Amino acid sequence: MKFGGTSMGSAERMKIAADICRQQKATRPVVIVVSAMSKVTDLLINTLRHAEGGDKAGVETNIEALRKRHEDTCRELLPPAAQTEAMVGINALIAEFQRITGGVLMLGERPPRSVDEAIAMGERLSALLIAAFLDSTGIKAKAINAATVIVTDAVFGNATPLMDPTREKAQSILMPLLADDVLPVVTGFNGATADGRPTTLGRGGSDFSASILAAALDASELWIWTDVDGIMTADPRLVKDAVVLSEVTYSEAAELAYNGAKVLHPRTLAPLVQKEIPVWSKNSFNLAAPGTKIVTTISAPGGARAVTSMANVALVSVEPASAEISGTRVMARALDALSMVNAEVLTFSSSSYRQSFCFLVRKEELSAVTKCLEDGLSLELAHGYLKPIEVDENVGLLAIVGEGMRGAAGLAGRIFTAVSREKVNIIAIAQGSSELTINIVVRRDDVEKAVKAIHAECRMSELASF
Repeated sequence: MKFGGTSMGSAERMKIAADICRQQKATRPVVIVVSAMSKVTDLLINTLRHAEGGDKAGVETNIEALRKRHEDTCRELLPPAAQTEAMVGINALIAEFQRITGGVLMLGERPPRSVDEAIAMGERLSALLIAAFLDSTGIKAKAINAATVIVTDAVFGNATPLMDPTREKAQSILMPLLADDVLPVVTGFNGATADGRPTTLGRGGSDFSASILAAALDASELWIWTDVDGIMTADPRLVKDAVVLSEVTYSEAAELAYNGAKVLHPRTLAPLVQKEIPVWSKNSFNLAAPGTKIVTTISAPGGARAVTSMANVALVSVEPASAEISGTRVMARALDALSMVNAEVLTFSSSSYRQSFCFLVRKEELSAVTKCLEDGLSLELAHGYLKPIEVDENVGLLAIVGEGMRGAAGLAGRIFTAVSREKVNIIAIAQGSSELTINIVVRRDDVEKAVKAIHAECRMSELASF
């Protein structure tokens, strides 16, 4: 089971998570993966920025805020007899973080390896606290730094697991604990290279950590605890009649996650598919809600099942100045530049004659993307073979997803008609050969109207109950 930042956000939430663990541990072995307390990772990153800028006072203020939050939580969470040892552990971890920030202050820069070691401190602190609480209630538990279990490559900030050595370590470190009736509390988000250098797994990496361990340990199920009731047909903040889907496929869940649904990390499901380990998305704030089960295949009516959207994106357009230049080569070099900065291309669309193309990226990656593109295509831009690269930040992405969309004649037409009825202009369209997802780019101000129109046209709330 994995508990997210809101499920770890306070002493009260940790007690609820511990109670869930207690109930499940009574029937079968359990391993849990925990995120940092909500907002703590942001605080750690902000502290490193202060250190990089030479702001010693800002660093000290943030560190004291970090210490106070965890010490206050410790006092509220643990009985007095257990607090002393936990406080020692908290201060030792914060001292490690101080050491790293001190190095950044001296260097005036943030080495990627140091960043990865530093921002995993939030998970290590929350693991320490909930393990101590479980112990204090009579459930043997042990906090485990995932850097000792999950082996990754050396791409700091967005590492990829190496499953064979991870499986060996998980079996040798975690299995003996389970055999001794100990509940392992593993940090999410982080790992280490084979030679021990700390890494992190990128956005939503705690979900990914949990699926890596579930696959490595041949778990019967993976439960991901968040603050929503499950995977929904649309964002309920945009669509009032959005409902929870009782079941979705791995492919549907991955597409929804990749295109903005805030339930799962896009890479979370990859380690589980081959072993067909089912995943439950559940709400720790609403234990009565059944959640969504993610499986290999489902029986569902044809058509679209969910629509999701992203607003914090940018559309980058590249166009040759004449048809004489090879658009294919330009595309290849552009994609190579994107891979160099490890950017996620959310959607890609091209025209045949003009050889122009556009793609969507997350706004936080835009600066690195445009610089790398301009460097990679500098010769063509300097000689006027390419028009200046255009960037449009006033856009949003919609993704319509459903296994039943394959071969559904007229569905795309219905979707586009529904959008046009709301007088929403479609800027770009992309659909893969799998027909699982249709991506549409519209103006940001039109996202909500388009989502509502598509959700209603495809009768998603009605079909979700079948």
